[in-house]
Amino acid sequence: MLPPRDTPTRERKSLVGLWRFALDPEGIARDQNWAEGLPAHAREMPVPASYNDIVPDLELHGHVGDAWYETTIRVPRHWQDRRIMLRFESATHRAEAYVNGRSVVAHEGGYTPFEADVSDLVRPGSPDLVTVAVDNRLTWQSIPPGFVDQTPDGPRQRYFHDFFNYAGLHRPVWIYATPLSHISDVTVTTELEGEFGVVAYEVETENAGDAGVQVTLLDDGGAEVARATGHAGELRVEDPHLWRPGEGYLYSLAVELRGEAEAVVDSYSLQVGIRTVEVDGSRFLINGEPFYFKGFGKHEDAPVAGKRHDDAWMIHDFALMDWIGANSFRTSHYPYAEAVLEYADRHGIVVIDETAAVGINASLGGVLGGVSFETFSKETINDETREVHAQAIRELIARDKNHPCVVMWSITNEPESWTEASRAYFEPLVAETHRADPTRPVGWANFMEATPDRDRICDLFDVLMLNRYQGWYAQTGDLVAAERVLEAELQAWVDRLEIPIIFSEYGADAVAGLHGIDGGPWTEEYQAQLLAMFHRVFDRFDAVVGEHVWHFAEFATAPGVMRADGNKKGVFTRERRPKTAAHQLRQRWRGP
Repeated sequence: MLPPRDTPTRERKSLVGLWRFALDPEGIARDQNWAEGLPAHAREMPVPASYNDIVPDLELHGHVGDAWYETTIRVPRHWQDRRIMLRFESATHRAEAYVNGRSVVAHEGGYTPFEADVSDLVRPGSPDLVTVAVDNRLTWQSIPPGFVDQTPDGPRQRYFHDFFNYAGLHRPVWIYATPLSHISDVTVTTELEGEFGVVAYEVETENAGDAGVQVTLLDDGGAEVARATGHAGELRVEDPHLWRPGEGYLYSLAVELRGEAEAVVDSYSLQVGIRTVEVDGSRFLINGEPFYFKGFGKHEDAPVAGKRHDDAWMIHDFALMDWIGANSFRTSHYPYAEAVLEYADRHGIVVIDETAAVGINASLGGVLGGVSFETFSKETINDETREVHAQAIRELIARDKNHPCVVMWSITNEPESWTEASRAYFEPLVAETHRADPTRPVGWANFMEATPDRDRICDLFDVLMLNRYQGWYAQTGDLVAAERVLEAELQAWVDRLEIPIIFSEYGADAVAGLHGIDGGPWTEEYQAQLLAMFHRVFDRFDAVVGEHVWHFAEFATAPGVMRADGNKKGVFTRERRPKTAAHQLRQRWRGP
């Protein structure tokens, strides 16, 4: 599924703006045919945005179930006799879309795009109604999992991830047109052979008949460096300018579908970074050179708009990461907006790309969900869940496979991984990830309870990522004991595995402005001291190839006694003001 682009043969229109919006807490919308028009009480709602915090309304904030959006569009008259597509970049967590009252597409999963061919339903030059029902309910068969508890006061969503269950149309919506004979997908992989960079390509087409494919690789100045014909092949670039961390050099791959007399039927352009990624023992190599990850776990989270993709917040966050000296981040705990990866491509920022499979762990039920359950069973997370999880992996790879910034797939965060059932669940998922993309390593973020003597899945993966909170959730306030325990566990991991180790989470909550002479928990001083302790331990082990602090900035969570106005582990506040730890990290990552 190619992202919409404006090319000589294609056009797109953004549907970003104010849509009409109504909640459906009673589940009556389909019986009342809201697909043909929302009721009179509908209000305006921005798209993209999470709907939860836009207005001061507790019902809206805690809504469980369907929320309906509608807007009126007008397809350009000259799009007549073209393939017209309606595309949603995301709808959390599932959606069904309608055009002029007719269902056109349904999708499961809140963070990957979906689209529908609406050529036969829209009327170019005339107004058309687009309606979409967005369902925020989590089930045992959704990714992430959860369940709805029917209480005397109404439905309550239970979930096992430590961030707020924002919902809505979080990313842009598009209507776009292509020729009927068109390029449907492009896959690019790159490798190095001596003095040459090799760009292997595969082009898929639809309704193309006898039309042929021509591809041209251009440098960043627009000069042609290689050309080939055919649906699949290789382009060889002598002395290539490599994409590397800190330098996002991109070539442009111009793909053309050519018909009779070499007339261009369809065209599409794709940015290409020539680089390699591999794991060699305990080293993580980019272009054959060892790479050390410095950065954060991040969330798509901001005041008022929630998980809305916003270019201003995006640029500001990347500027703060540059200021602090970060070179990478993990898309915790779901795929981010495509615009974020495109920016990372252009600026040489390394990304660990993660699915939304967070909370597959009964140990988190009592803390975050207030319930007790068995992680893997016929009634909870089961074979059906695994297939939904596999589809989420396939959709993630299909969307992000061509981004040079993406160097690794993370298929889950903090799952139960110490039982035979967990191995049976994850083994086929790791194999499916390697099948879908054999060019990148596969990892996962290991939970604190899955110590080296207990974990049963670590040998399935190429990279070990550890989420550890010694000095915070364990050995609270005692950094001397925490350092001893952390070092002993890390030594046990090194003794067990010879693969790279990335600390994908470590940190402590700190209330901005709270200071203390003794540097006790919750102070800015303690957060900085704890990070320094972790860094001392990291520096003693060559197998540690990365440090991603949890978290970049404070973020919203479900209410609970462990959280006062959200998670405070950010080294920046939710408004992006630096704490003491931010200045300490800047000194470590950038130097004095």
